[in-house]
Amino acid sequence: MPAAVSLAVLGIWSASMLPAAATERLDSVAVVVDHAKVIKLPEKTQTVIVGNPMIADITVQKNGILIVTGKSFGVTNFIALDASGSMLAESRVTVRAATEAVVTVQRGMDRESYSCAPQCQPAIQLGDSAKFFGDVGGQASSRNQMSAPAR
Repeated sequence: MPAAVSLAVLGIWSASMLPAAATERLDSVAVVVDHAKVIKLPEKTQTVIVGNPMIADITVQKNGILIVTGKSFGVTNFIALDASGSMLAESRVTVRAATEAVVTVQRGMDRESYSCAPQCQPAIQLGDSAKFFGDVGGQASSRNQMSAPAR
């Protein structure tokens, strides 16, 4: 399927302006930040538009498979269009925080997140204090660079 993927910030657009038979309503998609979910697109999908690419990223694969990746907390949508630009489907995407084995420590106004499965280790999350986020993120980046293959 030669799918063109368009990422665009959508203005206010009401699906009620289209005939009811023109669209297929997909179920809402819930995804966790930094996780992905696989969705099957309607046949004849040529273009996929995501409302806010800062909340969720989309990648169209072969055979009408869409991968939705949570990037930030919030709610957005995606729309599937056919070759003539007619809407085939629209789906709401909700991105939430991981809650399994995550412990949040509040130190005054500063927040730190830890993954406790079973022992607690720093695991930066959106909303953590800038210092904690920078320190842990910097360590992770340095470690990843050390393990990267030499070029």
